[in-house]
Amino acid sequence: MSLKSVSPLLPASDMLKSSIKGRRWSSDNLLIRVLPVILLLILLGLLAAFAPKFFTSRNIINIFVQSSTLGLMTMGMTLVMISGGIDLSIPAVMALSAIVGAMHLRDTNSILTACLLMLFVGSALGAINGLAVAYLKMIPFVVTLAMMTIAAGTSIWITNSVSVPITNDIYIESVRDTTLGIPRSVLVTAIVMIIMTVLLRRHLFGRWLYAVGVNIRAARISGVPTARVIFGTYVFSGFLAGLTATVLAARLGSASANTGNDGIVLDIVSSAVVGGVSIYGGVGGPLGAVFGAVFITIISNSMNLMQLSFFTGLIIKGIVIIGFVALESLRKR
Repeated sequence: MSLKSVSPLLPASDMLKSSIKGRRWSSDNLLIRVLPVILLLILLGLLAAFAPKFFTSRNIINIFVQSSTLGLMTMGMTLVMISGGIDLSIPAVMALSAIVGAMHLRDTNSILTACLLMLFVGSALGAINGLAVAYLKMIPFVVTLAMMTIAAGTSIWITNSVSVPITNDIYIESVRDTTLGIPRSVLVTAIVMIIMTVLLRRHLFGRWLYAVGVNIRAARISGVPTARVIFGTYVFSGFLAGLTATVLAARLGSASANTGNDGIVLDIVSSAVVGGVSIYGGVGGPLGAVFGAVFITIISNSMNLMQLSFFTGLIIKGIVIIGFVALESLRKR
């Protein structure tokens, strides 16, 4: 069945009515939609008063570089959450992909095959998640939590908890370098964001995806291949985890199981929620995901500049998630 052979937009379908209602609901809550921007401005004002070093050019560039990798993973999470699912395995899959690629690069010194291997490992693990959720009808939270455990355990097992160094200068500099003064990791994130935006807004897959997230039963009745759509979101999420691995491994100059620690999951979910992605599905986009990643990175960076505890940052991020989920629940009422 080709993408063009089925149109999910049946005029009399409940799915169409739900989609229209959802879009109307979003437009009627302008204050809540711009709330992240307001909070960001307040945060920047506090930083200007208490952490003036935040506004140095070096620190600003560092924030964008750090948020670029978080943004890539958040865009993967965004696709999955739009469909009504969740992918907790993204950081662990990213770490395992980076380790496998770094080991191959160490043994063969082949940059191309190492990068392709990272993308393949991420996509393959994402496909396993998608197969379990879309076709075996397993619960996304349980499936991806199990995959997170498997990937993290495999990473520790094959490395003995020792980082895999990357000594290929060409590979490292190709990612760390800049183009027109812009770090290449930031450019990669921007390109992916543009591609995803076009995919969701202009391609039939995008309409299918939002239809599945709004009402999967109505979407199925309307002829949307719901299983294929959900499967595709997990594959793409895994692919972006692999892409993040290629960027982060070069930036750090090594690959380690620690790069996929549990705290990264909190950052990804926080970024998605702050960026306007609904935990109920059907709402969200790549631009909001990247904005959320920048917002969360600023919080982490400001915590460091003010010499606050790492655990204080975790508390703040947890409060942010609860706050935005609560607002979304109120908005849905």
